Amino acid sequence: MKIAIIDYGAGNVQSVLFALERIGFQGSLTNDWNEMKSADKVIFPGVGEASSAMKKLKDCGLDILIPTLKQPVLGICLGMQLMCNSSQEGNTKGLGIFDVDVIRFSNSVKVPQMGWNTIYDLQSALFEGIKENEFMYLVHSFYAPKCKNAIATTDYESEYATALQKDNFYGVQFHPEKSGAAGEQILKNFLLLNSKS
Repeated sequence: MKIAIIDYGAGNVQSVLFALERIGFQGSLTNDWNEMKSADKVIFPGVGEASSAMKKLKDCGLDILIPTLKQPVLGICLGMQLMCNSSQEGNTKGLGIFDVDVIRFSNSVKVPQMGWNTIYDLQSALFEGIKENEFMYLVHSFYAPKCKNAIATTDYESEYATALQKDNFYGVQFHPEKSGAAGEQILKNFLLLNSKS
């Protein structure tokens, strides 16, 4: 199976590569259009600040390519947020795949949310074998409110969408690559979606 990990200088790529190896898969870092188009699965990781990450995507033309991909695509953390319409962080226009605007937690809670929290209302094959209220590892100051694309929920200050799906596009706010056995199961589930290999 060919797994492309989008390399645009704003990703937690090493931990994703290591997590794939732990579950018996090999990923390759790339920003090559043809390699991404021909991959069986595409992973879109992200750490850092939204507006500078979006600028890096645009510099490689990936803002044009990513929304046109036809195979399963998984956005992780900032990767998921950049797939939304916009983010309050840096007043950033997103890729518009998920019809929701990313906003900041208020100062009434500790920001960023950092550490383990539960996910529930699981509604996708992505969560096959994952129990309700499973703990996942999160580090973020901005979030996607609950919306029609939500496939999992977390509560921090209020309920928000901790995972999104539309067609072949998936996004998770938590870091599956840092979430132990349950996170590895979610990565494996993603890699086996509609898989013929």
